[in-house]
Amino acid sequence: MPTSPLSTAQAARADVASQLDAMRRDAGLTGHDLAVRCGWHKSKASRITRARTAPSDADIRAWCHACGADERAVDLIATSRTAESMYPHWRQIHRDGMRRVHEKTVPLYGRTSHFRVYASNVMPGMIQTAGYATGVLRSITTFQGTPDDVADAVQARLNRSRVLREGNHRFGLLLEEAVLYYQVCGEAELAGQLRYLQEVMARPNVSLGIIPFGARRVVWPLEAFYAFDDAQVAVETLTAEVNITAPGEVRTYLRAFRELARTAVHGAEARDRIARALAIL
Repeated sequence: MPTSPLSTAQAARADVASQLDAMRRDAGLTGHDLAVRCGWHKSKASRITRARTAPSDADIRAWCHACGADERAVDLIATSRTAESMYPHWRQIHRDGMRRVHEKTVPLYGRTSHFRVYASNVMPGMIQTAGYATGVLRSITTFQGTPDDVADAVQARLNRSRVLREGNHRFGLLLEEAVLYYQVCGEAELAGQLRYLQEVMARPNVSLGIIPFGARRVVWPLEAFYAFDDAQVAVETLTAEVNITAPGEVRTYLRAFRELARTAVHGAEARDRIARALAIL
């Protein structure tokens, strides 16, 4: 089962740090020597080699120059950027608001044939109504203190969600039963979302499962994740999105999805649980 959604990103960062440290040793330099040549505080080189601090492009160029290996800078910068793209912080990618983030992922959604989504906190984005999405995105903007473009972001989310109705896409959706009750929006908006969920589950390209409160679990509750075919998994943490592409880890998340699906109820029983949540509202 998945142990930490950060493992792939951490491994990629550690690989960059290891290459830089090996370069320093090959050049016969101590960490102090390298820091002096680069004009850094003596602790900076240590933080980089221990993968505590991600090196900037300028840091990598300075490091390579200090070691007499300027020709390696281009490849190492590319590797470092890839590592950082695996773990983008929400505050960073939302620094200009959320609309662009949704628009940027449209190509990924368009080329994905089989979506598998596990939701433990809110409804999956592609099945959110405008009212529900407004509540969720408003909360995120307020919590993060990022620019307020909620109305535009909601529309961008709805536009991206056309994949549910257009093209040849399949959706496997798993929701913890608690998601049906979390009031991340007003009661009227939540009721509208639950009614829309009933509509969505009737679609022939959608398989919806709900994991009951009292289910005997083989897989414990996890952070929400989105699997795009067998190629990529996006895991949503409080501070960042972790993008996993390592085949072994992708397979582990898909295995977790299969086990969670076995715990879930589907069809009429899932519909009854949605109706029960609606009745409580």
